[in-house]
Amino acid sequence: MQQNEGLRGWRLFAAVGMLTVSPIVVAAQRAATQHEMHGRHVDPTAYIASLEDPKRDAYQKPHEVVEALQIEEGEVGADIGAGSGYFTLRLAHHVGPTGRVYAVDVSPDMILHLNRRVHDAGVRNVVSLLVPPDDPLLPDASVDRVFVCNVWHHVDEQAAYLEISCGG
Repeated sequence: MQQNEGLRGWRLFAAVGMLTVSPIVVAAQRAATQHEMHGRHVDPTAYIASLEDPKRDAYQKPHEVVEALQIEEGEVGADIGAGSGYFTLRLAHHVGPTGRVYAVDVSPDMILHLNRRVHDAGVRNVVSLLVPPDDPLLPDASVDRVFVCNVWHHVDEQAAYLEISCGG
């Protein structure tokens, strides 16, 4: 893993950009209306069930998404809006034991559930972060990639958030 700080932010932006325009993500967002998704946030148990519904694999195509990222072992990533850990655990597998994934979420219920999943799976390379909506609380220049899926529309000041996430 090359530690070129000058390029790090661009690599992060490229990873986020690829996912925000990906047909896979567009298809995923059509699976439920915005109103339906926001309604699920009220009931954490129902929301977690919808995030972990096996049918999600058909439209989200998590294996294809993670493979397309060409993640290298030892990289450090941030899963922004990690939710129940649907992508977090997959990313953790790909970065391997020498890598790390920051699982970032604003919901205490999601972080609690994710921590249980990580513990039960015996995964040791995930660090969960309960964060405010406007700051991912990532250590400066700490990540090689930022992963965003189905949450970008919740970020009010997207440019500022990206700048914070990518280390300015």
